[in-house]
Amino acid sequence: MPPILTGVLLQLLAIAFFVAMDTSIKLLTADFPVGQLMFARFAVSVLLVATVMRVVKGRVPWRSRAPGLQAVRSLSLAGANCLFSLALMQVPLSDATAVNFASPLFTVAMASLWLGEKVSARRWLGIVIGLAGVAVALRPPFLTGGPMPHWAILLPLGTAFLYGVYQILTRKLAALDDPDTTILHTSVAASLATALVQPFLWITPDSMAGWGSLLSLGVLGCIGHVFLVLAFARAPASVLAPMMYSQLLWAVLASWLVFSHPPDRFTWIGAAVITLGGLLVAWPEGRR
Repeated sequence: MPPILTGVLLQLLAIAFFVAMDTSIKLLTADFPVGQLMFARFAVSVLLVATVMRVVKGRVPWRSRAPGLQAVRSLSLAGANCLFSLALMQVPLSDATAVNFASPLFTVAMASLWLGEKVSARRWLGIVIGLAGVAVALRPPFLTGGPMPHWAILLPLGTAFLYGVYQILTRKLAALDDPDTTILHTSVAASLATALVQPFLWITPDSMAGWGSLLSLGVLGCIGHVFLVLAFARAPASVLAPMMYSQLLWAVLASWLVFSHPPDRFTWIGAAVITLGGLLVAWPEGRR
């Protein structure tokens, strides 16, 4: 299988695990503060990755050629997750996910400016079309005649920018560090940062199910980011970024089945437009 196609498939798997994690977070915000959920998500991931690497490969590859970039990458992910989790306390998962689709625009722009990747006019057009689909999926008042959405719907815009930074650094570090090192460092700085606030907000779970739910966040996030790092080691960031559009379909399904928020016609129309934009960006350059 061509490396780029392998990267795309790995990216799609990563997205499925991220939606499962987001769904769990939205459920758990009723019982635990967001800061505690973030700590569980990152700390468990670090311990799990380090243990697996120790058992399977006999070593834990802590040493990085760019520790500063690894730390910024990890903290960018922590900030993105925190803003998205705060948004989920107020808005449906599908709506927050739709706004978060501004991330490919940031990623493609930064891939062009920071990494020097060539981004054609067709791919820029695809990104613009995808964002138009996101706008439709949000059901703005001028289309629906309804009220303005909750202000928390703006938080995923911050998530989109920070996640764009995270993806660009993932691609840049693919040329500097071994993928194992990058996978390990994904949650190191994030877990240290979130650990600082635990004395002020920690709530001890009152059952084994509660402990299991916290642990599951780290497992889902860990698996998703393993797939993500492997994807960026095989394909350009400008090709992988539009695959994030598939997250809306998973998020709509989760909102429908788990939270009883069925999609309406605006969601489906937006999803169709988003898919069109994603295809324009992902279609390979070359001969007609």
